[in-house]
Amino acid sequence: MGSYEAGLAKRSPMRSVRKVALSDISTISACDSEFGIGGRKEFFERVISRGGGYVLDQERKVIGVAVLEYTFFEQGFISLIYISPTARRSGAGEMVLRYLVSICETPKLFSSTNRSNRPMQALFAKVGFERSGMIHNLDPNDPEIVYYKVIKGGGIGIRP
Repeated sequence: MGSYEAGLAKRSPMRSVRKVALSDISTISACDSEFGIGGRKEFFERVISRGGGYVLDQERKVIGVAVLEYTFFEQGFISLIYISPTARRSGAGEMVLRYLVSICETPKLFSSTNRSNRPMQALFAKVGFERSGMIHNLDPNDPEIVYYKVIKGGGIGIRP
């Protein structure tokens, strides 16, 4: 195989983050079940109706779901980033997280993850998030670590 062909073989798949609409709810619900969680259709409907739902497409297939809300003390809060197990460790989570940082409309962006979720903790650190605190008693014996990132200039525009 020549160097041109080898380069093609190593090329990353085409990915894009897009906002979802209510018409996408069946796709997102199917992904939720496929990802092994399920049962959050009402949650997704609420988030999407508020304009905070995003998906990561790879070659016309949803491989990730994310939620950015402004209900946490009127600051941005990423309440969900979920990447298909087959797409993990490929930069997919980082792509989604950086996208959400870039569109955040508040001066600070918060998120959280379980203490047991070391890969997500490493991703937060890589993208410049800092630990902000800990919440106990959500999941038995697995506290939630809260992270935050200061958004220079408040992202794309500070919310009124």
